[in-house]
Amino acid sequence: MTAIDEPLKPRQRGSIRRMRDRLQVRVSAGDDPSTGERVILVDSVPIEQPGNVRSERAAQKEAEKLRTRLLADADDLKVARTRATVGSLLDRWMNQHEIDPTTRMTYEAQIRLYIRPKVGDVPLIIFVREAAERLEPFYARLRKCRDLCNGKPLIQKHAAEGKHVCSVEGCTPHVCKPYAASSVRSIHAILSGACSAAVRWGWISFNPMSSVRPPAKPRPQPKPPTSAQMARIVEAAWEASSEWGLYLWLSAMLGARRGEVVALQWEDLDLDTGVIRLDENYVRTSGGMLLKDTKSHQMRRVSIDAATIELLRAHRRESAARLALLGIDLTDRTWVFSAVADMSRPRDPASLTRRYGRLVARLGIDTTLKELRHYSATELLTAGVDLRTVAGRLGHGDGTTTLRHYAAWVGSADQQAARVIGDRTPLNVANLRIS
Repeated sequence: MTAIDEPLKPRQRGSIRRMRDRLQVRVSAGDDPSTGERVILVDSVPIEQPGNVRSERAAQKEAEKLRTRLLADADDLKVARTRATVGSLLDRWMNQHEIDPTTRMTYEAQIRLYIRPKVGDVPLIIFVREAAERLEPFYARLRKCRDLCNGKPLIQKHAAEGKHVCSVEGCTPHVCKPYAASSVRSIHAILSGACSAAVRWGWISFNPMSSVRPPAKPRPQPKPPTSAQMARIVEAAWEASSEWGLYLWLSAMLGARRGEVVALQWEDLDLDTGVIRLDENYVRTSGGMLLKDTKSHQMRRVSIDAATIELLRAHRRESAARLALLGIDLTDRTWVFSAVADMSRPRDPASLTRRYGRLVARLGIDTTLKELRHYSATELLTAGVDLRTVAGRLGHGDGTTTLRHYAAWVGSADQQAARVIGDRTPLNVANLRIS
């Protein structure tokens, strides 16, 4: 057989070279998708007796086995083909991820306060293998205390510096406050979304978050005020300010989010037909207050009753009179609820939440501003209004979300429906006999 006919030997991948008293094995694992640099897997085999033929031969065999293992790691992507860390992945993902500004602010805070301190510096090559082992105990600790304390008694804040007696100075002891299950699930969603992107980019071969168990999703348990309590709240607010009382009344009637109500301008209110358009939301972001579309990204029209129409007309006349004193005309673009004299910007929703908290605390009622939305839904459902209509007023995409939050009140409405249909059937049950 001539040299031309001889089959070509396949080129060997990886290399084995002598490094004093050991054999070093190097295998290429391709280019790092995040940096473009070549990733080299390196390991070595010691030579027990350098210069001894038998020891040299044994070390060579072990080096060949090691090269085979490293080639398998590179080919099967059993390790992440990147030197990137979890922190660098989150930076890249957040820069290109399109999310709502308020959601972005929440994600940035959770990454800064919880994710980076825990796994930010962990290489993806390790995180892929140890995600469940690292995160599940971390989630459990957060559910016990959001400050990740060690469970031992400690002082949250010292009232005096230097040596002192805490009981005398009145130092504040630490009280464990669990991080909400929904918030821990949000952390899980951040890491899962970032790892999904890493798979698409070729940084890792699979999403390790699928093997991590997050806390169970809590069942919604709304506790809205009763009708009697709602009346007390509105009356007390009206005594302080008619605008404050109207805001609470309108929030309860519409079932709208706090930012949706403060984002109302007079052009959104058709007082002739009794319809209010909800198409904007005034929210706080990392860049300041922002006027954006609604949470569901859909405009909705909500009807109001005659009494509410009259209250709004009176508020419009009062607002126009106040502006006239400043030489300003009230227009369709004037905000309905504003804290500044010229009504040039909406009220800060957070200030309304704090004000409401002080109000109900003074009345001895355990509730929050968000519960006004629940109040509207529960009153409508218990009155027998159909689920689709209630979902539409709340701005839910369909009845699924409404049903999940207000199943108890749907049951009450269903019981009322059973009584209605029974009363409307012209039949004397006493005359019936069961054979």
